Amino acid sequence: MDRRLVGRDFLTLADFTAEELTYLLDVADRLKADPLGTRSLVGKNLALLFEKPSMRTRVSFEVGMNQLGGHAIVLSPEQVQLGKRESICDVARVLSRYVDGIMVRTFAHTIVEELAEYADVPVINGLTDLLHPCQVLADLMTIREKKGRLAGIKLTYLGDGNNMANSLMLGGAIMGLAVTIATAPGCEPPAEISTRAEQLAAEYGGSVRIVHDPVAAVRGADVLYTDVWASMGQEAEAELKRAALRPYQLNSELVALAAPDCLVMHCLPAHYGEEITAEVGWGVHSVIYDQAENRLHAQKAILHELLG
Repeated sequence: MDRRLVGRDFLTLADFTAEELTYLLDVADRLKADPLGTRSLVGKNLALLFEKPSMRTRVSFEVGMNQLGGHAIVLSPEQVQLGKRESICDVARVLSRYVDGIMVRTFAHTIVEELAEYADVPVINGLTDLLHPCQVLADLMTIREKKGRLAGIKLTYLGDGNNMANSLMLGGAIMGLAVTIATAPGCEPPAEISTRAEQLAAEYGGSVRIVHDPVAAVRGADVLYTDVWASMGQEAEAELKRAALRPYQLNSELVALAAPDCLVMHCLPAHYGEEITAEVGWGVHSVIYDQAENRLHAQKAILHELLG
């Protein structure tokens, strides 16, 4: 256990160095190799706050805490109603008296930031509209497993400039990947995220670029990544997104332009026939289920280090 990580929050990958993220990936590998060999969280409790539902997030965190010897307590939106029924400040301070960590999956990123400000225990970002750092840690773990390295890997993301694109830019920049975001005009990631990713890339040796040509973007790519075109809570924009992003569908024609041994990735849930075809999502290049499994191991590493 690295004592420098104990008690820290996990809100964004940008808060961690390449050395720290590499260490977390190494811990995740070790925990994956011996799932029940580390019982570091016996007697520890984790609160799971859900403003947005998720099968993978709930199951992976609950199973992860159980395997590490701890216990997870699931709190539904109706039970908490962050900022409505009860102030975020009060929720953070009260839960800090009961539990050893708080995982939150919500809408506005300011909610996890405010929880972290007032909580006396680590706060873990299970997803916000802005960022999805737990998923990208699992993605980096998966790429390293399959490719044997991260530095120099060419990753192309196709689709909406959403929380996945944002976290892939940040995590990729830190770990030395060459990240390309291919998206439609008007669907680009927020300027503050791309600017921060460029700063991190300059510091750690990665690269980040945003383009509008999907064909040029995928040529020679080692990893092809996509996500749903309209995230949860953005259903009103769905039709507009579908029309704008149709040329960015991850299909066999685009896969054929990437490296022969490229990986196809998707964080799930997938809308087959929209952002990705079933042929590609279930094809020989796909590692989507390895990604899903690695959510468990990567998040166990986070829990083991932050709550230990």
